[in-house]
Amino acid sequence: MRLAETLSQRMSTTWRILLKELGAFGVVGAVCFVLDVVLFQLLYSEVGLGAVTAKLVAAVVSMTAAFIGHRYWSFSHRARTGVRREYLLFAVINAAALLLNVVIIAVVRYPLGQEGALVLQVANIGGIVAGTAIRYLSYRRWVFPAVAPAAAALDPVAGPDQVATALPAVPAPTVADRAG
Repeated sequence: MRLAETLSQRMSTTWRILLKELGAFGVVGAVCFVLDVVLFQLLYSEVGLGAVTAKLVAAVVSMTAAFIGHRYWSFSHRARTGVRREYLLFAVINAAALLLNVVIIAVVRYPLGQEGALVLQVANIGGIVAGTAIRYLSYRRWVFPAVAPAAAALDPVAGPDQVATALPAVPAPTVADRAG
């Protein structure tokens, strides 16, 4: 019965943490999404920057705001591996997602010849949506791991996500247990 209770408690804790993480990720993402969309629209329509340049500037500003929100709220309960390391990985992951987004906008703008702000905004939003799932999974795995990489190396069987959630070891029976 003790194992069942431990498993039940562990599952409850895991789901609570996952829901907290997803909720905070969603709020930070929504705020940074609005920041990205509004900034892109202002830079393209009002300031007169090109579509790709406007997207790059909007993405860098919203990415930095997202890093702060995710580090100190969404993934605040996960291991800390250093701001430099985390921001570098965060930037690399975001650069890959940004590249996907820029390619989408560039294809819509140049080969397809679309110049309208609404059409480009739809392409922008499509790129953001495509990158969101990639970002969340990548942040959990590499930027904000469940445990520090050095701790994961202590257990060669379990991966970094499994080390922090592994069940406590059950002590081996002693001679006294066997005798009685």
